[in-house]
Amino acid sequence: MSKKIGFVGLGAMGFPMAVNLKKAGFEVIGYDAFKGVYEKANHAGITMVETLKEVGELADEAIISMVRDYEQNVDIIFREDGLLSAHPKDKTIIVMSTLDPDSMNELGKKVEEESELKMISASVSGGVSGAQAGTLSIMTSGYEAIVESFKGYFDAIGSHTFYYGNKPGNSEAAKLINNMILGININAVAEGLKLANEYDLPEEEILNLLQVSTGDSWVARNWDDISEWTADTSLGVLITDLKASYNEGLKHNVTLPFNALSSSQLFDSMGKDKPKD
Repeated sequence: MSKKIGFVGLGAMGFPMAVNLKKAGFEVIGYDAFKGVYEKANHAGITMVETLKEVGELADEAIISMVRDYEQNVDIIFREDGLLSAHPKDKTIIVMSTLDPDSMNELGKKVEEESELKMISASVSGGVSGAQAGTLSIMTSGYEAIVESFKGYFDAIGSHTFYYGNKPGNSEAAKLINNMILGININAVAEGLKLANEYDLPEEEILNLLQVSTGDSWVARNWDDISEWTADTSLGVLITDLKASYNEGLKHNVTLPFNALSSSQLFDSMGKDKPKD
């Protein structure tokens, strides 16, 4: 009999992740506040339920949360008809939402003190395309033994899994560091292509050069996709992470001048409209 895993939050990232868990042989018990996703999810073989209590009851050992932020995680767990209304024992919530490190640590403490659930953090990188392809990079932290025991789940949705220690917030710090470097690299490639344009050098040939030379990066290899990012999509998410990583630097008295410059120049470098206030 296949294991039943709960999954809360079947949005742009969560839905393909849940589908890949199903393809890997797990029975996925899904819930989303937006009922418009239910028909599509049921068609993909995901067992959609109407209440969070049912998720808590039916999941064998793990429930993935892919909701938006700290407040939504607190809501799905602790509200009157939330996951805890099922009185789950010996189960773990895998928080895959993007939070700042302190908020993730606070959430972990709250779960430990006010429930019988365990909690681990598992941030992801790779975007919607990575979620669809099952090639996400997964950054985990929390109980190491639990992380290791859930390897099958992580292998179903990602191609690389990393472990960063016992504090739940450590995985979020790792993700911020990754995205900080991503933002700096995007600025570098965008500025290089601007200069190339002044010399009438074909953009495609410059990108081909970068991909086989010392200027290579994930950004150079995926520029066709990245160049389509906007403030309403991945570029908007990235600028939020750049600002968050800068704030983490301030908290820990670590100067991050390239990150600060990257944040201020990102939209100009990309030739994109800035987010509306």
